[in-house]
Amino acid sequence: MSFFYNIKELPVFNNAVLTVGTFDGVHQGHKAILQEVVQHAKEVNGESVLLTFDPHPRKLLFPDQPLGIITPLQQKLQLITDAGIEHVVVIPFTKEFSELSAQEYIENFMVDFFHPHSVVIGYDHRFGHDRKGNIELLREYAPKYNYEVIEIPVQLIDEATVSSTKIRAAISLGSIEEAAHMLGRNYSIAGTVIGGKKLGKTIGYPTANISLNDKDQLIPSIGIYAVRVVWNSHKYDGMLSIGHNPTVSDKKELHIEVNIFDFDAEIYDETIEIEFVSYMRDEEKFDSIEELKKQLGMDKEKALELLKLKSLN
Repeated sequence: MSFFYNIKELPVFNNAVLTVGTFDGVHQGHKAILQEVVQHAKEVNGESVLLTFDPHPRKLLFPDQPLGIITPLQQKLQLITDAGIEHVVVIPFTKEFSELSAQEYIENFMVDFFHPHSVVIGYDHRFGHDRKGNIELLREYAPKYNYEVIEIPVQLIDEATVSSTKIRAAISLGSIEEAAHMLGRNYSIAGTVIGGKKLGKTIGYPTANISLNDKDQLIPSIGIYAVRVVWNSHKYDGMLSIGHNPTVSDKKELHIEVNIFDFDAEIYDETIEIEFVSYMRDEEKFDSIEELKKQLGMDKEKALELLKLKSLN
């Protein structure tokens, strides 16, 4: 596997079988498309090459709209190569790139840099300035530049599109298990452990406060979750809160805090990954710290039960 971030430093690929997309989530629908690319590369004794973009095109084109991405770039690249793709090229999505005409995209970008044997693309794929390029234009230029256009089956494209929309909706609603089913894995976030008020420690449930590494990543719904925490190549059980801490604060700042079970290492400024396993309950405001402490005890018991159950499945 190899990753390329500078298009001017690409090698000459052997019979490049090329596909293009954002592939946010690299979910079950995407994996079916990637398998088509991998299979065709084997059939033509070629190399599978995937082009993706950073930042996400919507960040440049619609800067006032929140992105809510499912997979930050590095996680996405790993998942793509895990699916069998040999080479991933990350294209900086700039204003200049977005203004390439559809013809320039084909001739000066795709052909000049990749010399594809085949282009594997969906029926609804659009490219070039104002999204004027489509699969028919690619077919029109195919004889001139000696590449084959392979259309991804409509069913696979539709399933991938629907899945992305459904996954974002499920995560936003806290339906973590539904999202996991579509992703083929637990939804996860990665972040740096930062300082907090240390209230949790004083009541027996110390928490690591998390600052997301990618501020554009979608945060699940407010609530309490059973989670697994990955740190230093080890995985730990835990419970996590997303919310405003209404029992101890009137501020509306959103906090992400995780209580890691059977764990006492000092991890300030460390990066941890959190896998969401099950939603447990909504955030509540308690009349006293003692009531909060009692609820946290019940939350821990429930989290341990859910995590054990998931381990058995």
